[in-house]
Amino acid sequence: MNWLNYHHLQYFWVVAKEGSIQAASRSLNLTQPTISKQIKLLEESLGEQLFERTGRRLELTDAGRLALEYAEEIFHLGNEFQESLKGVATTRPKRIRVGASDSIPKLILHRILSPILEEGSNIHLICEEGQTNKLLAELSIQRLDLVLTDAPIRGGIKVKAFNHYLGDSGMSFFAAPKLAKQLTGSFPKNMDGAPYLALTDDTVTRRSFDHWFENERILPQIVAEFHDSALLKVFGREGVGVFASPTTIADEVCREYGVEKIGETEHVRESFYAITVERKVKHAAIAMITERARTELFNIQDK
Repeated sequence: MNWLNYHHLQYFWVVAKEGSIQAASRSLNLTQPTISKQIKLLEESLGEQLFERTGRRLELTDAGRLALEYAEEIFHLGNEFQESLKGVATTRPKRIRVGASDSIPKLILHRILSPILEEGSNIHLICEEGQTNKLLAELSIQRLDLVLTDAPIRGGIKVKAFNHYLGDSGMSFFAAPKLAKQLTGSFPKNMDGAPYLALTDDTVTRRSFDHWFENERILPQIVAEFHDSALLKVFGREGVGVFASPTTIADEVCREYGVEKIGETEHVRESFYAITVERKVKHAAIAMITERARTELFNIQDK
């Protein structure tokens, strides 16, 4: 492993900030040849040229700009660390990096994550959406602190991680007002033959709905399939078809998309999980959002 020499990095940082080796020499109280040599050693260890000369000026290369970005962060953290050891309170927001499966309804995602952005929380949220397997790979190398999914991690996934159950909800069906008026009969029979917007068949919720429709002897007309639940709702808002969403956010769905609730079932339930590399959650922000999700969103009370 090649170890980064932080003295060399500091000399580079000062040169980049001052704009020239001559100015950095005055700032560091070192000779210009000494600084030039240290930067040359840094470039050799990185295998990249960090500066290029344009006339009398030194310009950062692409690698140099990247190095400067990391150097800024490294030295800021170093100063913060020293201040913290002295008992000086830091105002730097604490970062939490969250990955969210794109099949999770965005209103559910907002309800789960909103507590960490409440006033005074001093937390900087970075949220990334994508396919669960890719997010778990990011979690495994600690590029994410948490992954939110609608299915637990299974034994076949080669990632050492742990499921933390947040809660579940029955499902409600929604339609744009014009389409809702066209659905005749009582629910759920009015879904038979109705245009329907479904999640893709690689999701747990889709398979649960297929099983329920079969048991109820209902055959809706699937007009489109989506992996992204938000895009599915946009098409539903435009009257393309009926769609389903967790009952716990039914009121928000009606307000947000201007649709009507046409029925609900408890026989299909969507579950939600927080996945971390820790068996017992120690991260304060993660502990807070998991607890608030259980008690406030899904109404799970400890016995």
